[in-house]
Amino acid sequence: MLLLYFLPYISGLFSFPECRGEDSVTQPTGDVITTEGGQVTLGCTFYTQDGIYLFWYKQGSNDHPNYMLMRPKYGFGDNAADFKDRFHADLDTKTNSIPLRIQRLQLSDSAVYYCLQSVSALKFHSGGCLRK
Repeated sequence: MLLLYFLPYISGLFSFPECRGEDSVTQPTGDVITTEGGQVTLGCTFYTQDGIYLFWYKQGSNDHPNYMLMRPKYGFGDNAADFKDRFHADLDTKTNSIPLRIQRLQLSDSAVYYCLQSVSALKFHSGGCLRK
């Protein structure tokens, strides 16, 4: 059995009242429990007023976030070498989503997965905003 983690407060990380009207990214909260060898899709929706680049990162236990892939609003993106074969994401501008599909799940896939947008506004846990 595999446990893929979403950061429980990820949706609040990019969506907050003091920076309303800015770009935002939202992920469902909670854990995803599945089995080795299977497939899982992790959700991510976004809102933007400008051009956009969306990213997926994976953070294993006792590790820093590792770049997985990038998708621009228009054109082609790329996948990091370690994430070329089993990791797929298509940016859908109609639904404003970029779900991450992981195939042939392995125990090493157990991690926290972050969906991020190109820097525009970030909320730190202290409540401040960082703008580009």
